[in-house]
Amino acid sequence: FYFTGIALGPRRRLDIPVLFIPNTMKLYEAQVVIHVTRENGKNWPCEDSIKLNKYLKSITLAENGGIRGIRWIYPVHGIPEAPQQKSVSAVVRCRAKHRVEQRVEVLLTGVVPGAGSNAAGVNVNKPANKQDEVQVTSGFSTKVEFQYELQYQSDKIKSQLDPLVGIHLMQKNQDAESETVTLIFNIVFSPRKPMRNAATLVVQRAMGGIWKFPLLFIAMEPKVDDVINIEAAGLNKESVVGFRLTSQRR
Repeated sequence: FYFTGIALGPRRRLDIPVLFIPNTMKLYEAQVVIHVTRENGKNWPCEDSIKLNKYLKSITLAENGGIRGIRWIYPVHGIPEAPQQKSVSAVVRCRAKHRVEQRVEVLLTGVVPGAGSNAAGVNVNKPANKQDEVQVTSGFSTKVEFQYELQYQSDKIKSQLDPLVGIHLMQKNQDAESETVTLIFNIVFSPRKPMRNAATLVVQRAMGGIWKFPLLFIAMEPKVDDVINIEAAGLNKESVVGFRLTSQRR
């Protein structure tokens, strides 16, 4: 698309709207190119146009050595994001001071070339065996097919849950007929005290596309460590019992 004849005064700002309407879950690339010339048609004077053109490739020089135009080039990456479904969050539940492993399946649609839908679903089941042939990573990188991370509602919740939660992508199943991909994650949760916090599992494909799935981590009250019985020595007499506490940290 080309738009010409836009006048911009000195120290004024030009807003350029960019509209993105993807029809498949893949990366789209474009460039916004802005070419500026003087309104009166004259060139900007330049004392050393040859040296300037060597370091600034965005200028357009005239035959007399002046600057006829200046260009700004802005690359644009369009990454489709699937709408988050109003589904029930996958719940990971565990007693405090215990550890639980749980398998979480997420459904990605629109990842197969030519697919046009972009819905998402989530399913929770028991742990499964690890598949070594899946090329994945935790965090974001352009060298792998899928990347994933857990996002939290605040930095405070992140600092609380990060040491307690581990997530690993175990398996990837692709169905070309239904144009879907199922990712199976293994989530480890080992809380130290009761809590209830929400999180979002964000999955991003290297070729483009983002999917988000709600998670809920619930830590219940821990079991009683022990029962201390104190027998009375008599009325108005003290009874004493001793027990040992061991600290697991410094």
